[in-house]
Amino acid sequence: MSQIIVEHNPSEEKLKQLGVSSWSIWEKEVSKFPLDFGMTESAYLLEGEIHVTPQGGEKVVIKAGDFVVFPKGMKSMWEVVQPLRKHYKHS
Repeated sequence: MSQIIVEHNPSEEKLKQLGVSSWSIWEKEVSKFPLDFGMTESAYLLEGEIHVTPQGGEKVVIKAGDFVVFPKGMKSMWEVVQPLRKHYKHS
Protein backbone atom coordinates (compact mmCIF):
# COMPACT_ATOMS: atom_id res chain seq x y z
CA MET A 1 0.00 0.00 0.00
CA SER A 2 1.30 3.43 -0.89
CA GLN A 3 2.09 5.86 1.90
CA ILE A 4 0.80 9.34 2.67
CA ILE A 5 3.24 11.89 1.24
CA VAL A 6 3.61 15.14 3.21
CA GLU A 7 5.63 18.15 2.07
CA HIS A 8 6.03 20.82 4.76
CA ASN A 9 5.83 24.42 3.54
CA PRO A 10 6.00 23.89 -0.25
CA SER A 11 7.16 26.88 -2.30
CA GLU A 12 4.66 29.41 -3.63
CA GLU A 13 6.01 28.52 -7.08
CA LYS A 14 5.06 24.85 -6.67
CA LEU A 15 1.56 25.73 -5.40
CA LYS A 16 1.06 28.13 -8.31
CA GLN A 17 2.34 25.53 -10.80
CA LEU A 18 -0.18 22.98 -9.46
CA GLY A 19 -3.00 25.55 -9.55
CA VAL A 20 -3.84 24.92 -5.88
CA SER A 21 -5.68 28.24 -5.43
CA SER A 22 -8.30 27.13 -7.99
CA TRP A 23 -8.99 23.77 -6.25
CA SER A 24 -12.14 23.18 -4.20
CA ILE A 25 -12.15 23.99 -0.48
CA TRP A 26 -13.28 21.56 2.22
CA GLU A 27 -13.85 22.49 5.86
CA LYS A 28 -14.40 20.20 8.84
CA GLU A 29 -14.94 20.85 12.53
CA VAL A 30 -13.02 19.01 15.28
CA SER A 31 -14.12 15.38 14.91
CA LYS A 32 -13.02 11.78 14.39
CA PHE A 33 -14.19 9.59 11.51
CA PRO A 34 -13.09 6.88 9.03
CA LEU A 35 -12.23 7.98 5.49
CA ASP A 36 -11.53 5.71 2.52
CA PHE A 37 -9.93 7.11 -0.63
CA GLY A 38 -11.54 5.93 -3.88
CA MET A 39 -9.22 8.27 -5.79
CA THR A 40 -5.83 9.82 -5.17
CA GLU A 41 -6.27 13.13 -3.35
CA SER A 42 -3.82 16.03 -3.32
CA ALA A 43 -4.47 18.66 -0.65
CA TYR A 44 -2.99 21.84 0.77
CA LEU A 45 -3.97 22.72 4.35
CA LEU A 46 -4.87 26.38 4.80
CA GLU A 47 -5.88 26.04 8.47
CA GLY A 48 -6.00 23.42 11.19
CA GLU A 49 -4.37 20.14 12.10
CA ILE A 50 -5.34 16.55 11.37
CA HIS A 51 -3.99 13.21 12.51
CA VAL A 52 -4.46 10.55 9.83
CA THR A 53 -3.84 6.89 10.64
CA PRO A 54 -3.79 4.59 7.61
CA GLN A 55 -5.19 1.10 8.23
CA GLY A 56 -2.26 -0.97 9.49
CA GLY A 57 0.05 2.06 9.56
CA GLU A 58 1.45 4.81 11.74
CA LYS A 59 -0.31 8.09 12.56
CA VAL A 60 0.68 11.02 10.30
CA VAL A 61 0.34 14.58 11.66
CA ILE A 62 -0.61 17.16 9.00
CA LYS A 63 -0.76 20.88 9.79
CA ALA A 64 -1.59 24.19 8.10
CA GLY A 65 0.99 24.90 5.39
CA ASP A 66 1.47 21.22 4.50
CA PHE A 67 0.93 19.79 1.01
CA VAL A 68 -0.19 16.17 1.18
CA VAL A 69 -1.04 13.31 -1.19
CA PHE A 70 -3.36 10.52 -0.01
CA PRO A 71 -3.08 7.38 -2.19
CA LYS A 72 -6.03 5.79 -3.98
CA GLY A 73 -7.40 2.79 -2.09
CA MET A 74 -6.15 3.88 1.34
CA LYS A 75 -8.46 3.23 4.28
CA SER A 76 -7.84 5.57 7.20
CA MET A 77 -9.07 7.07 10.45
CA TRP A 78 -9.07 10.88 10.64
CA GLU A 79 -8.91 12.97 13.76
CA VAL A 80 -9.43 16.70 13.15
CA VAL A 81 -7.57 18.23 16.10
CA GLN A 82 -8.02 21.88 15.05
CA PRO A 83 -10.79 23.01 12.64
CA LEU A 84 -9.69 22.10 9.12
CA ARG A 85 -9.78 24.17 5.92
CA LYS A 86 -8.02 22.77 2.87
CA HIS A 87 -7.78 23.00 -0.89
CA TYR A 88 -8.12 19.58 -2.51
CA LYS A 89 -8.18 17.85 -5.88
CA HIS A 90 -8.92 14.23 -6.86
CA SER A 91 -7.12 12.46 -9.67
